[in-house]
Amino acid sequence: MRIGILGGTGPAGTALAARLASIGYPVVIGSRSKYKAMEARDEQISKFPELADLLSYGDNAEASGCELIVIATPWDSAATTVQENADALRGKVVISMANALVRVAGEFQPLLPPRGSVAAHVQAAVPDCRVVAAFHHLPAKELGHLGEPIDSDVLICSDDAEALAKVSEIVAKIPGCRPLDAGELSNATAIEAFTAVLLQLNVRYKTRVAPKLTGIRNIAAGGSTGH
Repeated sequence: MRIGILGGTGPAGTALAARLASIGYPVVIGSRSKYKAMEARDEQISKFPELADLLSYGDNAEASGCELIVIATPWDSAATTVQENADALRGKVVISMANALVRVAGEFQPLLPPRGSVAAHVQAAVPDCRVVAAFHHLPAKELGHLGEPIDSDVLICSDDAEALAKVSEIVAKIPGCRPLDAGELSNATAIEAFTAVLLQLNVRYKTRVAPKLTGIRNIAAGGSTGH
């Protein structure tokens, strides 16, 4: 299964591309600028030459041809990006990982996008897609350290149980990550907003935090308990 990352040239997008390639998925890094996508791909290959056969690049339209899609654009262009590629994305699983945040007087604060979350806004923009909210809380720097596991739970929500299970299966393959079924897409509002809290903790304690929930045991490989 090929994974296309639209707007995948930022720190989170390129780190996720390398991490997914490292667990065996062919990944296409997409961008409005094909040249920028090529630069992002070449930068990752220079660090991880073993990924050369699994990492490729193209514009967003080319990346939209993959079987599964990740939207890694800034939050305020996520819906526009999927709308521009709506025909190619029809019926596909689309992962929304953006967080609507602003920093005011040194404090991170969540914003409330149309329809309550970026993920819900994306779903409204491309109603024929199967939108899944995931990957919001993984630190980009640690995501790009391929030799090290990421000690984090990944909260995943969607209105499509099959799509949620498919994304959970991918997350479960990332060393150190545990996928958790966080319910329907309406819960993306809380998941996205909580990122502001994590970033504020990073600033206050000069670290990079990731969520790890206690009390949940015997999760199957797919990570879903059903909803």
